Amino acid sequence: MKTTATLCLVLALTGPSIAFAHADGMQMDMKGMANPKEKNQPGIHQTTAVVKAVDAGKGKVTLAHGAIASLNWPPMTMAFSVKDKRLLDKLVVGSTVNVELVKEGSGFTVKAVK
Repeated sequence: MKTTATLCLVLALTGPSIAFAHADGMQMDMKGMANPKEKNQPGIHQTTAVVKAVDAGKGKVTLAHGAIASLNWPPMTMAFSVKDKRLLDKLVVGSTVNVELVKEGSGFTVKAVK
């Protein structure tokens, strides 16, 4: 009985260490993926999209974006407001861009373009 209790205690105390060691190894192998720190920023959602239309007068862009797991959205085409109008220069119809979206009011706004 003591052996079983000791074994359970050892496993309980070392289990998290093993999990953290494994997680660190996974992060090191994620070359080319989004920065894990960026992923953890609350309220910021990232996706890759093709620019379908730009309306500089209204400060809007229409994007055909991929699935956004953090929002549980499937791929779709939709219009977004652009937070900083200088970002419109990076949004050329037909180009593929990486964008960050944030919730503003009842919709989502393009916060950054990479």
